[in-house]
Amino acid sequence: MSSRTPSARAGARHGWLQALATVLAGLVAMGLVAALGLWAAGAADLPDNAFPRVVTATVVTAVGGAVELFGNADGLADTEAALTVMPLSVTLTGALVIAAGFLRPLRHGAVGSAGELAGWAARIAVLWLLALLGLSFASHQTFEVSLGEGLLDDLGDLFGLSPQVGFTTDVPLTAFFGLLWLAGVLVLALLVSREAPLPARLLRLHASVRPAAYAVVALLLAYVVIGVVVGLVVAGTRGHPAQTFAVLLLGLPNLVWPALTIGLGATWDGRVEGPFGLPMPQVLDEVLRTPDVSTLNLGTLAEHDGRVWWLLVADVVLLPAAGWLMARRSPARTPAWRHAVHMAVALALATLMICLVGRVSARYGLSVLGIGDLGGDLSGQLFLRPHLWGAVGLAVLWGLAAGFLGASLAQRLARHSDTHEGAAR
Repeated sequence: MSSRTPSARAGARHGWLQALATVLAGLVAMGLVAALGLWAAGAADLPDNAFPRVVTATVVTAVGGAVELFGNADGLADTEAALTVMPLSVTLTGALVIAAGFLRPLRHGAVGSAGELAGWAARIAVLWLLALLGLSFASHQTFEVSLGEGLLDDLGDLFGLSPQVGFTTDVPLTAFFGLLWLAGVLVLALLVSREAPLPARLLRLHASVRPAAYAVVALLLAYVVIGVVVGLVVAGTRGHPAQTFAVLLLGLPNLVWPALTIGLGATWDGRVEGPFGLPMPQVLDEVLRTPDVSTLNLGTLAEHDGRVWWLLVADVVLLPAAGWLMARRSPARTPAWRHAVHMAVALALATLMICLVGRVSARYGLSVLGIGDLGGDLSGQLFLRPHLWGAVGLAVLWGLAAGFLGASLAQRLARHSDTHEGAAR
């Protein structure tokens, strides 16, 4: 007779094939979203059949991988290139698909004990690491750079220069950050799901952490849904649908999640110079395209467009709604002050995540024999960075207020419901 328990036999059925299906589904979904977004952005016209490698590089950066830019101009010219950005639409797609695949056997009770849970996560991690290595080695491409017209072009012809730029992947860093990203997705999925069983040592998280995690994730997804609706309206009414869909498919959370923090009162610094542009509304490009570093907050943006105050209105409505949702999923007798603390911690962590992954930095420059000075149409830079701890501090204050208001509303509605039920009897 077999000594294996029914739980162990059930867990064994969800092995390598199911883990492979989870990893492949996540990669296919991310690759499809990245390919459609890049196609809408015009990347399908890149020379040397570079489009597939640009897609793989986009997926690598979406999970925190390190894609490095390089230049080569035979020693007579200087090239400079750098890029730091996460295409968060691709990131979010992969996170949702992989989390769903990870939770599926948990919801059906096939994995229950801590050992089975760790084994299930380890299978996914091993296959994910192999996939990351494959993507990393495939993400390599070189492009020739046009010198334009005039003196630089003449010098290029004289000396036979053909400057090149390209990208490659830092494999060790990509493996490290890719595994760190996966761990974050799996842990967050376990915390958000109310149906997935927790090991006995972690059962206390079911009442204290899970409701707050669920509420904040719902808040972030609500902002994405609102952004999709606004983007579709813009695409249908203001023209340039391809550009709008490129933003939706590549960087929508890059817009709406910093907008959430700006609604809280947070400040971001940024600048746009040269041919670069941020995939953001025109008002942001106007504010950032200045000789000096620009400040982005409700006040500075409202000077250009008063509709920015709707960001504050959205936070005033949606944050207490998230607090109410958290209270509804919490034990009935939890005091309002404890809801407030839980919401403050969860919103502060979410804001910290937004500030870390929402940073944007890009620079490109070219000079030939010292002429060009990394300027003109052959150079440019952009960056967007938050005032990190100020944003986190504001999130704590908003979280306390939203958690308390949401809990008070939930308790009032519960008493009102109990009163009606008692009257009906």
